Amino acid sequence: MKGNAAYKYFFKKAIDQHFPGTSAVLVAEVEERFAGISKDTGFAATSSNPIDRRLDFTAYFLALIKVLESKGLSYEQIRAICLQITIDYVSPRNFIHKWLKRLPPKVVGWKITRGLINVFNKKVSVKGHPDGFRAVILTNKSETYGLGYGVDILECGICKLFQKHQASKYTSILCEVDKVTSGLAGLELIRNDTIANGADKCDFRFRRKD
Repeated sequence: MKGNAAYKYFFKKAIDQHFPGTSAVLVAEVEERFAGISKDTGFAATSSNPIDRRLDFTAYFLALIKVLESKGLSYEQIRAICLQITIDYVSPRNFIHKWLKRLPPKVVGWKITRGLINVFNKKVSVKGHPDGFRAVILTNKSETYGLGYGVDILECGICKLFQKHQASKYTSILCEVDKVTSGLAGLELIRNDTIANGADKCDFRFRRKD
């Protein structure tokens, strides 16, 4: 695949599995779509809001969705392929990778960690670009199931991108992966609703599983 973004390997792997006879053609179509869509996320790499960095990955997902939709795949078929890719992508590769994913909840109460969270909150609470994210980090233990860390996404760059490309009905697929990533960190995700489903915000609260 063109480009050297590590995540592209997982897209190619899934495309090869599901479309063995035409995978090369589909990969080329995804790259072509991505070239157009990524013009809307070019700001992400240098945005002052670090959450915006994930929009390059999101743009590639949208490119894949658009190609699969053009081939007549159903919503559920597209959802299954997308979830396969994201779960494969976020799953730990080895013991060290697994340990690193479970580290953040263990250090969230440390003084140095609280300082880093405060710095992070200052950055994410201000939009780096009109099409990007805006969020608030919560550190009150009474509001975060005793963990001392929670997130409210107030503006979602993913929703904005998908809406711009008439693909809003697929946005919630990416939201499903949040439970997986939380579980890998040893946490249970507790969420009332998401912007993708029409809510005013996406609320991320976590409870320790062990």
